[in-house]
Amino acid sequence: MKKPKEDWKTSGKTPDYRFSLANERTFLAWIRTALAFLAGAIAIEQLLHISEYPWIKLALTLLLASAGGIIAIMASYRWKQNEIAMRHDKPLPYTPVLYLITLFIVISAIFSLFHILL
Repeated sequence: MKKPKEDWKTSGKTPDYRFSLANERTFLAWIRTALAFLAGAIAIEQLLHISEYPWIKLALTLLLASAGGIIAIMASYRWKQNEIAMRHDKPLPYTPVLYLITLFIVISAIFSLFHILL
């Protein structure tokens, strides 16, 4: 008979509540960042009126909206990975997503500069 898989929420030992709460605050910071990206995408779509170069508006909107979605997904994934690591007394996992967020911001800044200069 197959052994049931252990739930990650009950595996290992329960971490100190202060660390769990800090992990939740970090999750909420990621979610705030995702919401800021989405708000920026909506603001650009609704308020930016470009008739000569409409591709700039589309590129900025799509870039910011997709970044917001990716960051929201990564917030949940990272929270879970950190919680599992804490439960098993392992180091917190590294994430290259921070570089990705930086890349999104730099690309958005470049498109914004194109808009200002054109």
